[in-house]
Amino acid sequence: MKTLKEVTCGETVMVKKLTGDGPVKRRIMDMGITKGVEVFVRKVAPLGDPVEVTVRGYELSLRKADAQMIEVE
Repeated sequence: MKTLKEVTCGETVMVKKLTGDGPVKRRIMDMGITKGVEVFVRKVAPLGDPVEVTVRGYELSLRKADAQMIEVE
């Protein structure tokens, strides 16, 4: 299974599943990243942290640790 952390710049993917526990998962969902939503990867910082994405029309920066909890296809 591929995670958001592994997606290359300029790619659009669909969220399959959120892993992780309680508060972190809740925070990711509160940001609008839920199952079935499309995520466009805008930029990946040189060292991979953070990942800049566009979700539901707004831009978001995610830490690598958070991006790893988001399974995509």
